[in-house]
Amino acid sequence: MAKTTQTVLDAHANRPKTALRNILVIVVLVVLISWSSAILDFSGINDQGIRIVKGILYALVDPNRDWLFTLESYGIPYLMFETVSMAFLGTIAGAVLAIPFAFFASRNITGNWGSYGGSILVTMIRTFPVLILGLMFIKVAGPGPFAGVLTISVSSIGMITKLYIESIEDIDKGILDALDATGATTIQKIRYGIIPQLSANFISVAIYRFEINVKNATILGLVGAGGIGFTLIAAMGAYRWSDAAACLWGIVVVVLLVEFFSTKLRHKLITGE
Repeated sequence: MAKTTQTVLDAHANRPKTALRNILVIVVLVVLISWSSAILDFSGINDQGIRIVKGILYALVDPNRDWLFTLESYGIPYLMFETVSMAFLGTIAGAVLAIPFAFFASRNITGNWGSYGGSILVTMIRTFPVLILGLMFIKVAGPGPFAGVLTISVSSIGMITKLYIESIEDIDKGILDALDATGATTIQKIRYGIIPQLSANFISVAIYRFEINVKNATILGLVGAGGIGFTLIAAMGAYRWSDAAACLWGIVVVVLLVEFFSTKLRHKLITGE
């Protein structure tokens, strides 16, 4: 018992001395919070904003049921189908385009200089907000779902590439060395050594990005890039709360369904269960 107590005391005495570091971190955080708070200029709650919130909340109980259940082009099912289709096509295109970017920016593929250059390029792509990209592509392809698909494709490349790079840099080189020892060709090493290690992670990343893109697609309509966003903002601008509530219910239901099934699928891919 005495020996165990002494061991505990020794371990406590030899523990890492992090008190000073923790204090410095707290001080820095407090300074940064205080400095950032200087930009806040709160002048009270806007009465009109309160009325808008109340109008939407009350309307959520009694949304426009004609919009919720009609299959016409103005109905919520059609608009959400268009929104999800934009997200799906954009995710597929972005996931495919991200593959060459990821291999080019992976340190174990192109070395430090190639990785550095690829990382800069990917970071530049990620700096563009999705709405800015939407406005740019509307000028190129005109308003509508096609501009939305292009926007989602390009905006997806940055995040997908970053996660692809992590998977590529975690490749087990022992498998490649074993295939090389058996005289496997480059194509065979890619087919049997690289693709099996990357496919599940790549698909999982694409599915995760699809969840995000469904939410992004709902707001692209604000700039005329298709989807339900334009209908939602038009209804709110005209104070048609029941119509806006129908749009919100459509978004909520679809997003919940997409997240539920995509989470199940990603879990199945990663764990095999």
